[in-house]
Amino acid sequence: MLEIGSGMGETTLEIAKAHPEIEFVAVEVHGPGVGSLLNRIDKDKLTNLRVVRHDAVEVLERMVADGSLAALHLFFPDPWPKKRHHKRRLVQPGFASVVGAKLAAGGILHAATDVPDYAEHIERVFSESRDFEKAKDGLVERPTTKFEARGQKLGHPIRDLFFRRRG
Repeated sequence: MLEIGSGMGETTLEIAKAHPEIEFVAVEVHGPGVGSLLNRIDKDKLTNLRVVRHDAVEVLERMVADGSLAALHLFFPDPWPKKRHHKRRLVQPGFASVVGAKLAAGGILHAATDVPDYAEHIERVFSESRDFEKAKDGLVERPTTKFEARGQKLGHPIRDLFFRRRG
């Protein structure tokens, strides 16, 4: 299971602790977040969680074997809210193709956002991909994240989106 954008690692750590039978890889570019997560892994003596500090798309393209992931988590990615910046959003058709190649048949993409137009965008990109079909849920339950709590406080609707890799 791979998580893109683990931030400070609280959610990633909670999921990995709850599921010691699953191997997790967290990908994050923010150095302090990586350090925080590594410290938590050491403190809790977790053996099922690895951390990569690098660009997520490059990690997927160059370090992850095709068909090797049971799930990919994308929780509250940067929404790039200004319309002129939407092209910078991680979720684009090319990203869906890469994810489709890396997920095993039946593998799950679980995305969450508190930005309605980004939720619609994610839904559209993965619905239009031949590699995916909608799913009802993910492989593990997502704990409340720091970004989710902030979004809820601001009155933003939280959307969890699930897509299954066609087999």
